[in-house]
Amino acid sequence: MSANRLHQLKGHILPENKATAMGSPSPLTTHVLNTAMGVPGSNMALSLYRQDPSTNAWSLITSGATNDDGRCPGLITKQMFTPGVYKMHFDTAQYWESMGENSFYPYVEIVFTIIDPGQKYHVPLLLSRFSYSTYRGS
Repeated sequence: MSANRLHQLKGHILPENKATAMGSPSPLTTHVLNTAMGVPGSNMALSLYRQDPSTNAWSLITSGATNDDGRCPGLITKQMFTPGVYKMHFDTAQYWESMGENSFYPYVEIVFTIIDPGQKYHVPLLLSRFSYSTYRGS
């Protein structure tokens, strides 16, 4: 079995919600799956934003990229995770272009409301070049 495949399997066996730099696990996680090819959506740029309730302006919380398993651990700390409206922006055009493909959707934005920041929220993105879907996981 290849080392890359072993690394991918490790990500599914060990807890996905690894500790952040501050020592506590992120209450918000994501997982990008390339359903067209049946592989994780690795090396996809993404950004997390929170909406200001008084101005409706979006404030950037963090930016990063998915790892080899399509996950982006450490999105937000428990202390920063407050009730409000959030948005995850995924750069799907760059992802598909890196594989020599084009895509109908240049980006995907998932907007969601957090009422109880004490819960864990998992927001996966299932992706192909011509479609995507998402849901609230746990």
